[in-house]
Amino acid sequence: MSISEDRIAWEEVIEAKAFVDMARITPQPFKDSVEFTCMPVGTGCAISLPTAPAVGLNRILALNERDELNLAFEWMKTKTGRRHVQIRETSAANELRGWILDQGLVENGAWVKLTRPAPSAPLPIEGPVRARLAGIDDAPIFGKLTCAGFGFPAELEPLWSCLIGKKGWACFIAELEGTAIGTGAMFIEDGYAWLGGGTTSAEYRNRGAQKALINARLNEGLAQGVSLFAVETVQPREDQPNISFANLTKAGFKPSYVRKNYLLPN
Repeated sequence: MSISEDRIAWEEVIEAKAFVDMARITPQPFKDSVEFTCMPVGTGCAISLPTAPAVGLNRILALNERDELNLAFEWMKTKTGRRHVQIRETSAANELRGWILDQGLVENGAWVKLTRPAPSAPLPIEGPVRARLAGIDDAPIFGKLTCAGFGFPAELEPLWSCLIGKKGWACFIAELEGTAIGTGAMFIEDGYAWLGGGTTSAEYRNRGAQKALINARLNEGLAQGVSLFAVETVQPREDQPNISFANLTKAGFKPSYVRKNYLLPN
């Protein structure tokens, strides 16, 4: 029986597909060395990378059916790290809330999902920062900048570097006066696109890099026939402004729903 009769939203599905594909194209020796694993389940997946500090690489997402959630949960319990289950708030019917309690999950923040249609025409290039498609030669700096921006250990740089040049992926580097200062990635499938990996070196923040990276991905997606774009960020609060959320809404993205994070007990 389904815990919720709600369909899994397309913006949730394209995100899960991006992580499943990331795991598929990451070289096996590297995956083995850092214990990076991913299990596709239904429309979603469970993904584990214990040394990554971010929720995004240690979670269950895009599932709301009891059997699928239980399958993913049992798999995730065998992993280490700060593991989470992400649940779309509007899908949290009483039966699902009971499941959360039964598993001993603890609420640990929330993300907001945002979407927007493709622009009607290419967006103009403004400001001193330029974002360009990354080529194979850029793979090392792309991995280095992405890990540094997210506070990941340097050993995880190949996780991002291996995305360069792969089918379905478009990776960008933001530059200021010739210096690489930020990165952004995009996964495309069947007219949908997921934006991820957007980060800027600490010393170059608030210079316009994220705006340039967002617009560059929208323009590339438009050129590749994308009709709808999705992205997520930490849910903003009055006492904790979210620059990422502000940049995305200025770029035409609108909140779609809130997804809560539930931490697995140790």
